[in-house]
Amino acid sequence: MKHFIQFFKSVLYFSAEMINQVINPKMILLARESRGLTQQSLAERINTNKAQLSRMENGEVSLSGDMLLSMAEATSYPAHFFFQKGDVVPVNLAYRKRQHVPAKIIAPIEAQVNIMRMHAEILLDILKIPLPALPVHQVTEEKNPAAIAALTRSAWNVKTPVIDNLIQLLEEKGLLINLFDFGTERVDSKSILTGSRFPLIFLNASLLGDRQRFSLAYELGHLIMHTFTVVPHNRNVAHEANEFAAEFLMPADEIRKDFEKGVSLPLLGELKRKWKASMISLLYRADDLGFLSPSQKRYLIQQFNQLRIRRREPAELDIPVEKPILVSKLIADCRKKLNLHITGMATLLSMQESEYLELYGEDQPT
Repeated sequence: MKHFIQFFKSVLYFSAEMINQVINPKMILLARESRGLTQQSLAERINTNKAQLSRMENGEVSLSGDMLLSMAEATSYPAHFFFQKGDVVPVNLAYRKRQHVPAKIIAPIEAQVNIMRMHAEILLDILKIPLPALPVHQVTEEKNPAAIAALTRSAWNVKTPVIDNLIQLLEEKGLLINLFDFGTERVDSKSILTGSRFPLIFLNASLLGDRQRFSLAYELGHLIMHTFTVVPHNRNVAHEANEFAAEFLMPADEIRKDFEKGVSLPLLGELKRKWKASMISLLYRADDLGFLSPSQKRYLIQQFNQLRIRRREPAELDIPVEKPILVSKLIADCRKKLNLHITGMATLLSMQESEYLELYGEDQPT
């Protein structure tokens, strides 16, 4: 915590002398990518050229005081953002998204995830939060993803077939979950580890309840099966995470009974309310468990397409979106421990106050 408090005190008294400190070029990259800016567009905003900006991001040239202030204004970050220590951490092995998402869509999300990861590191360090005890397993021929999902439910004493509030369950186990707008509907979720290997899950705030729950279970599968173990390069980790999520949310022993009399679109609508899972995921679950012939599966998918409910299922069947509260609690505990108002917290996290409020949702007066 000492490092963060010293940094916090120094930025409160930001002056021209601070410009002589070494700026972290990784923060220039994060600032640019988190705003969805190309090197060319940012270079134009700060009255330089692309080649010079590239050298700044690679740490080959330093920034003048005027250039630093221009950079801060162009990216809407406070100047002390660029003095933060640390590096850009790669996201977890995979994340839930549609196929063929362009890098220009992925890059801003990964940058924002890294910035919020840095926020979490500060809070966790100040509050001395211990690592959560995840039931880590390695996938083997004898222990497949479905079996690991069942073991996880048992380890966590999940007794009901339907998990009523998945975010609440994971937060009770110590996992940190963040919601923010990814700026696209093509990416659902990501996970990442802090420097101390504390797992963080990020969910797209635009997700509907059913997709949110499956994405969260998907990321949990990655954390339990892939993040803390050595995974052979030829394994399909995305498929394994999907298998884990399906069993974790819709245990085979329980859901089989719901498919025994046949599978139809009306039944899938009823089961959506029961299992808090999308109709299409229930269809695939029925297929995985052997309740559909290839022709039956094709017919049902055709019905989804004809009714135009493949991407957006009927609104009257929407599952409530779940809201995480643990990050907000850490924010409140940190404010209390350091006796900070919103302006102070925004400064501590190297953010503009308006963005701090947008991300972390506090409305107390400063």
